Amino acid sequence: MKTTQDIWQEYHNKLSGFIKARVSRDIAEDILQDVFLKIHIRIGSLKEDARLESWLYQITRNSIIDYYREKKPTDELPIWFEQEQGREDEIIRQELSSCLTPMIEELPEKYRNAIKLSEIEKKPQKEVAELENISLSGAKSRVQRGRGLLKAMLNNCCQIEINKNNQLVSYEKKGLDDKFC
Repeated sequence: MKTTQDIWQEYHNKLSGFIKARVSRDIAEDILQDVFLKIHIRIGSLKEDARLESWLYQITRNSIIDYYREKKPTDELPIWFEQEQGREDEIIRQELSSCLTPMIEELPEKYRNAIKLSEIEKKPQKEVAELENISLSGAKSRVQRGRGLLKAMLNNCCQIEINKNNQLVSYEKKGLDDKFC
């Protein structure tokens, strides 16, 4: 487990740049100090070192949001808060994708094939129906049921947080001895 000082040395410039891109320069240093105070206080709550960077950026983002809420309580938050979070977002997606591959393999064959064709190979459901030699409604049904089974498997492994725009924000493994997690 890294110390607050180690985190300061490694992430100070990155987090400072992240903050300065979202607030005026004169307030950025105050927010950065607030972020590192929160990091120091909460470092014991970090369960996995592999999630450190994601955790740091979440604290930083929340501190910026707090700043805007205190500064302009009647104004809306900047649009970038509603957009994808870039690199961190991609890391979360990659981590979850590595869990989905074995889950897909565990699906019953008819759902596994439908999911692979429609979701991985990006084939239209009409083509899935033709390839599987079933009706279009049958293909749609298989894809939907396959998605439902995958969602249930994923929810058994992880607590997933999605924002109001249906974008993935974060996830945390539930700690179950599940072969997929």
